[in-house]
Amino acid sequence: MVVRKTVCLRRLGGHRRGEERAGRFFANPKVTAAGIVVGWSDRTGAACAGRHVLAIQDTSEAKFPTTAQRRRGLGPVKKGKAYGVLVHAMVAVDAASGSCLGLVGGDVWSRDGVNPTPHRQRPLAERESMRWVATAQQAKQVLKSAAMVTVVADREADIYSSWASVPATNFHLLTRAMSDRLLAGGGTLFAAAAQFAVAGRCKIELRAHDPAHPKRTAVVELRYGEVRICRPRDETDRSLPPTVLLWLVEVCEVDPPAEVEPLHWRLLTTHEITDTAGAWQIVGWYQLRWVIEQLFRVMKSQGLQLEDSQLCSAERLVKLAAAATKAACIDIQLTQGRDGTDQMPASNIFSEPEIETLEALNPTLEGSTERQQNLHPVASLAWAAWIIARLGGWNCYYKPPGPITMRRGMEQFYPIHRGRQLEMMLKQEVRIP
Repeated sequence: MVVRKTVCLRRLGGHRRGEERAGRFFANPKVTAAGIVVGWSDRTGAACAGRHVLAIQDTSEAKFPTTAQRRRGLGPVKKGKAYGVLVHAMVAVDAASGSCLGLVGGDVWSRDGVNPTPHRQRPLAERESMRWVATAQQAKQVLKSAAMVTVVADREADIYSSWASVPATNFHLLTRAMSDRLLAGGGTLFAAAAQFAVAGRCKIELRAHDPAHPKRTAVVELRYGEVRICRPRDETDRSLPPTVLLWLVEVCEVDPPAEVEPLHWRLLTTHEITDTAGAWQIVGWYQLRWVIEQLFRVMKSQGLQLEDSQLCSAERLVKLAAAATKAACIDIQLTQGRDGTDQMPASNIFSEPEIETLEALNPTLEGSTERQQNLHPVASLAWAAWIIARLGGWNCYYKPPGPITMRRGMEQFYPIHRGRQLEMMLKQEVRIP
């Protein structure tokens, strides 16, 4: 998928026999989506060692074309207006540089239907929203080598159970507030935010989300302060503490353009905020949510075109979505790693035998000028990306290599690697008496 930038089995296989092999893989009952998801984090823990990691989680709905006669076993998505699968993913991002370090965990599933029991009448363990808490808890094990972890999420993750049970030493939460919660001592969360003093103004860059929300610059005011939220009256788990101490950062746009919705973020965090610089840092970390949004774009409309798949059953589509999520993450890592600013190891993406092939290729791709030399540390991700870019036709001049060049390079690299592995196998057979 990384090489061919597609989930189409015909294109993945390359020919009829390869297409059949790919089809058998996703049809095999021994291959499960859960097993693929477990493999998401194989190399992430090592990449996060000693870093402050933003563990950013979100959910994306992948809808597939269906008819009344051909639902493919898929459940409802898009508020019941379409049918498809849901991908909940957590991606590790370096808090200082914004570089993608790999996937942490998550889940992929298709709904059985609409649950007739109202959401609030079900315990958390029986709600889909449990995924926010479960994935955050899972991150404690995967990211145990990190110096610090901050789990970042949007409003759906504003769950009292998370605030009360997930935080630990050097393990924090940062979530955009959804509920106007009651505060200990009286009052509500949103009212408290409005009463905080203005701590400063700043321009922040907003990335494009869709044609209705293009890229723009917003001037915002900052307020922040300490709050203690109360356990909701309808919270069924009475073992949770009655209150939780948090810090609230409010960012409100000043004089927004008439044709756009003003930016207004209320960010809750377990990080203690002692000054204005710390509050702006929280805003900066929250802005890095765009990495997981980009992951889902690469998986769908701007890359692998997952939603165009014609696989015939929900079970196979769920497995395909799980594999596509990993492929999209690798694509982002390879493109980000080209400049070497974060000194990521090539082992984040490539296996040891693949790194050996890259090392053998490197001298054949270097030129006579300094700009045509691979000056990145050997076995770093930037070093590997330089080799892949050269294979893809990059001439070391003009603008840096982009996703298309990287794709062409990967298409060249893997046949070379397979040929080298075959040659080594044949040599070993010759030596056998």
